[in-house]
Amino acid sequence: MRRRVTPAGDIIVTLLTPQGKIKAIARGGVRGPQASRLNLFHHVGVQLYQTPQSDLATVQQSILEGALPKLSEPERHPYAHLLSELADTLFQEGEFSAQAFELYAGALRGVSHHHDPEWVTLVMSYKLLALAGFVPRTRHCSRCGADDPNSPDPLGGQLLCRMCSTQPPHPPERLEFLREVPRRSVRALMDAPLPRDQRPGVWRALERFVTVQIGAVQSWRSLVGAVTGEAVGA
Repeated sequence: MRRRVTPAGDIIVTLLTPQGKIKAIARGGVRGPQASRLNLFHHVGVQLYQTPQSDLATVQQSILEGALPKLSEPERHPYAHLLSELADTLFQEGEFSAQAFELYAGALRGVSHHHDPEWVTLVMSYKLLALAGFVPRTRHCSRCGADDPNSPDPLGGQLLCRMCSTQPPHPPERLEFLREVPRRSVRALMDAPLPRDQRPGVWRALERFVTVQIGAVQSWRSLVGAVTGEAVGA
């Protein structure tokens, strides 16, 4: 999910596994056979070795289990990059979560194979957030607590009531998605995609919520132009 080449030619990788997130180093990796296997978004089997004195495990061996070459396409790569950065930020080393691995792997497969990678990314981003315990307030106003808010919260990416918001309410379809995305199954959400003209408002809400609750995510910049209608950070 993350890859960095050092000046010495080593490859430092961050892997999300069924046993949790792991950072490891492949010594001299860019000059060896592991360079092509330890690439972004690849499904690999690895053999690691770590001494008590070292901060990073060493990749002794890697086997390519599967690749998603379509993720290198310009219309798909920004979405895969965002999902990877989100997962890297949300899940910490030492946390055991087979569900996180399955959700992240499924998200990448969806972006690779589905005809609508943007919708896959919106759905799976909210699902990754929910799994990590970050669920936007949508049943009560995030400012005063009033029931059934329906207007955007431009600062926090949640929902405000009419008394607390100066913006027009969300259209019904967008509002329903924002309220139901943590509760509905991935299959149900994928079967009922939002029209493309409704999605920029969801992207804005997602970006603001992530920024406030988790911190800055650099991948938003790569989505400028990829997201339908307008830039994410607008």
